[in-house]
Amino acid sequence: MPRQQLPPQIKKITLKNGKVRYHVKENGRVDSITKQRPKLDKRFDTEKEARDALRDFQYQTARGTYVMRSTLTVEQACTNWLAGRHGLRKSAKAAYRNGLQPLRDRHGGMPIQALEKRHLDELVTDLMAGGVVPVHVKEGRGVRGHYRRPWRATTINPMLNYLESMLNELLKQGKVNYNVAALVDRLPVSKVPMQTFTTVEVERLLDTFAEDRLAHVWHLALAGLRRGELCGLRWTDIDFEAHTINIEITRVVVDGEVVEGGTKSETSTRVLPLTPELLAALRAATRMQAVEQLAAGPAYERSGHVVVDPLGRRYHPDTVSDYWAAACAKAGVKRIRLHDARHTCGTLMHLEHNVPVAIISAWLGHADTAFTMRTYVHNQPEKLALAAKSISSWTRAKKSAQ
Repeated sequence: MPRQQLPPQIKKITLKNGKVRYHVKENGRVDSITKQRPKLDKRFDTEKEARDALRDFQYQTARGTYVMRSTLTVEQACTNWLAGRHGLRKSAKAAYRNGLQPLRDRHGGMPIQALEKRHLDELVTDLMAGGVVPVHVKEGRGVRGHYRRPWRATTINPMLNYLESMLNELLKQGKVNYNVAALVDRLPVSKVPMQTFTTVEVERLLDTFAEDRLAHVWHLALAGLRRGELCGLRWTDIDFEAHTINIEITRVVVDGEVVEGGTKSETSTRVLPLTPELLAALRAATRMQAVEQLAAGPAYERSGHVVVDPLGRRYHPDTVSDYWAAACAKAGVKRIRLHDARHTCGTLMHLEHNVPVAIISAWLGHADTAFTMRTYVHNQPEKLALAAKSISSWTRAKKSAQ
């Protein structure tokens, strides 16, 4: 059988040492996205390798799937992607940035096209274990690292999701061949039972509020406000005549700094009616702060915020959480997070008063009632006992009838 002639794109070359190489040179069509012309200019050891490379190049350029080699690094890709997250709140953007940080620390200098599934699997394994995580540094400076506490699935999975979203964009831009993050298994999430107060515990807590200068804050927390909403609330947001409260400003911690801004979402901005008890607590707080202002004189800071110290200074949100823990300890009730007071509000509305989930969702500032039911409405053990009692009542009635 006669030997097949080489195509014009392949040249057979004999080197000075006598070895034979096959040089492939071919230009593709200008890419519609990158506006660049893909080129193949490479030598191969065998004719078969050269023919295969030429065939693959022509096939991929014809389909528009050919990806040209790029020097874009993981660090640069992350920086560009984060810069393109327009419209995100500072806290959300910080979550994205912090979520991707381990990847940037480990593989920041690696070309994004060289990132493989094994790199991500190894990173996930190390994050789960914790300890010293190697950090990418410039060549010649050696290897350094820093200690990380073990990460849980609730932190690792978002990291993989952020990366998958970033790689999807690069895939559309023709920067990578495939999305390696989509190949990595997500970790199973162990659902931790949420701690909420029972009605008895809430009553016990309320009994101690008379001696607490932050009683109005805890009333607001048990009314379902987020910590950021508590800390951002101003007296001008409260209408004592209409008996309403307007929630539109938050103060949250972002990368260690307190940032004041809008609410978490559009539905989080809401106007709620004030209960008589909450109205009384807020009026008592205005009187208390007026006395404190007179006592402090010029030293009093007129911030206009509801949650302030005796000198009118706004509390750091973490400090408010610390005072909440102290209030729980003083009342002799179990210690739950300040955010769990919000969960308590939704749970008691549902279990004790049969408030429709749609109303609970609106009260808490959620857009999705399913999210409210799944995340903020929790069962309580004593309610299961009531369910068992109801079963007993009808089975006992059936037995009596027999």
